[in-house]
Amino acid sequence: MSLIIHYAFLPHTDPEATLTFYRDALGFEVRMDVGYDDMRWITVGPPEQPQTAIVLHPPAADPTISDEERRTILELIAKGNYGAVTLASDDLDATFAKLEAAGADVLQEPTDQDYGVRDCAFRDPSGNLIRINQLA
Repeated sequence: MSLIIHYAFLPHTDPEATLTFYRDALGFEVRMDVGYDDMRWITVGPPEQPQTAIVLHPPAADPTISDEERRTILELIAKGNYGAVTLASDDLDATFAKLEAAGADVLQEPTDQDYGVRDCAFRDPSGNLIRINQLA
């Protein structure tokens, strides 16, 4: 039996800024860009891993969510307390430099953590936490 991570989901609040970050800064390919009314679902992923992707979705698009719940979700996203993903790079310092030069919101420069991982952290344009580990 083989089991892989196929999709992970993160909310986005600005599709164009989201595309600029994931496609242009991170270098992910856009696999799908689907619109419905004024909402967009954007699927991106690393070109070397066609079986793994991130679906960037409109937050609280579920029609069963109340306006109050929708406001709460948007507040959590704005604070950066809603979505997160950890990526890995074979050259953390170069990846950090590329994202920093692209204007990404830096939270932590490359750091050797006490628990044995070297990593850095950013926020994407919607506030999602993006951690990047150095591959061993």
